[in-house]
Amino acid sequence: MAKTQLNVRVDEGTARAARERALARGVSVNRYIEELVMKDTGEAGQAFVEAAADFMKQYESVFAEEFGKDHETR
Repeated sequence: MAKTQLNVRVDEGTARAARERALARGVSVNRYIEELVMKDTGEAGQAFVEAAADFMKQYESVFAEEFGKDHETR
């Protein structure tokens, strides 16, 4: 995957914490930040899927009534 440069500005305390955490994990600051973003977006995606599944459970009868039994969930 191609890499894109992203410049961000953070306060010195945040920069120091990022450097320390990256060092403790044995990765670069770039990799540490990349992992944080991937984790955050993964959790958000999972939360969305769980909310959608909950919605479908709650309103399954409404959809069945509107669209008929031919469209039941599996």
